[in-house]
Amino acid sequence: MYRKIEKYLAEWKTSLYRKPLIIRGARQVGKTYTIEKFAKENFKHFLKINLEQDRNLHLVFESFNTQQIINELTALYQVPIIDGETLLFIDEIQVSPKAIASLRYFYEQNPGLHVISAGSLLDIALNEMQYSMPVGRVDFAFMYPMTFSEFLTAIKENGLVKAIDDFAANKTIGIAIHKRILKLLRLYFFIGGMPEAVAHYVNEKDLSGIEKIHSGLVQSIEFDFAKYGNRKQQEYLKDVLHYVANNIGGKVKYSNISTSVHSNILKDAFLKLEMTRIIHLVRHTRSSSVPLTQLQNKNVFKPIFMDIGMLNHIAGIKLISINNLVTDYEGALAEQFVLQELISGNKPYQEKKLNYWIREAKNSNAEIDCLLQIENSVYPIEIKAGKRGTLKSLHIFLAEKNKKTGIRLNLDMPSFGKDLKAKVNILDKSELTYNLVSLPLYLAGNLAEMEILI
Repeated sequence: MYRKIEKYLAEWKTSLYRKPLIIRGARQVGKTYTIEKFAKENFKHFLKINLEQDRNLHLVFESFNTQQIINELTALYQVPIIDGETLLFIDEIQVSPKAIASLRYFYEQNPGLHVISAGSLLDIALNEMQYSMPVGRVDFAFMYPMTFSEFLTAIKENGLVKAIDDFAANKTIGIAIHKRILKLLRLYFFIGGMPEAVAHYVNEKDLSGIEKIHSGLVQSIEFDFAKYGNRKQQEYLKDVLHYVANNIGGKVKYSNISTSVHSNILKDAFLKLEMTRIIHLVRHTRSSSVPLTQLQNKNVFKPIFMDIGMLNHIAGIKLISINNLVTDYEGALAEQFVLQELISGNKPYQEKKLNYWIREAKNSNAEIDCLLQIENSVYPIEIKAGKRGTLKSLHIFLAEKNKKTGIRLNLDMPSFGKDLKAKVNILDKSELTYNLVSLPLYLAGNLAEMEILI
């Protein structure tokens, strides 16, 4: 299955400024498969070592003499390690801090060798590193579950992918194409982007086995909790995991998780799950301009899950029919999908962090689902599960922040409204004149690259 990160890997291979590459991502998002596929298509020799499966390999990295490391690995695996011809892949590198530290010396001592490393719990290991991090001596890339476009490519709907990629502001999409994409979007809501689930559907054209796959993936995540702390801490992580699945898009209230556990303990569980990329935390900011982090409140956030298909499984949502997949939970699923697309559709070398905005005022509460930076402009995004819905919060934000253009994502056809009027109820302003870019949900992954013309 094709992943967009493959293009970045090809660019990394030929770059004059190439450094050892660390690929970061949650368990089972396809890191190992993609690297092996890349190696097969681009290198004469490929050596993969797994530091979790063979703990004796840790001894190889006791020395930071990379030529000695290369000689030992060549002897152990009988695979030639040659500059420009061999890809050395160090998998599950998080279990050996010295192996992580050695990447710096591969860059300094063997710059011609292609080295990639990956690991499922890598961010926790990097956060707890006792050795100096190879800052400036490594490149990073980020992998996530398959995007909707990658899913469409996997099921051979390349024409629809082209229609999505070719869309630009002030253009439209044919109604037949729009309806076809929406049907497959609902299918993606259930299958999600975990490669094992997508591969099962591609190979079997069967939905009955998807739930079993999701169940196994969730169990593997929960088994990993044993690596994070004692039994109590594992219970907190599981409680938070299930809370997130049932509260997508809602501001976290620790008392709704447990009234007997201190909020700091639960907050730590959220942060650990964020570091493992099982969840993403969308943080509140009062800023409406670049940088969005300047007025960010890291203690106020709403969570989303790593994958919409697994989210459905944990939340207990069953597939009845593709056309009637989402019911009472459709608003949460729409928000999950859009935010997941915005995160995973980013450039592989950039880690995307999202922000949202809330206003708590008497008779004038408002919440913007997401603030999106496009170049140096910031746009408020309202996410709707249907074709209609009020835009009260969007109007309040635009009026209060003196912004001109807002974005709505829903199930309707694209439309572009200019100099629209709306009543608002904020100090010194009762009417708003604004522009509205209204796009279907499935274009969310392209938003960051889209030129907003109005």
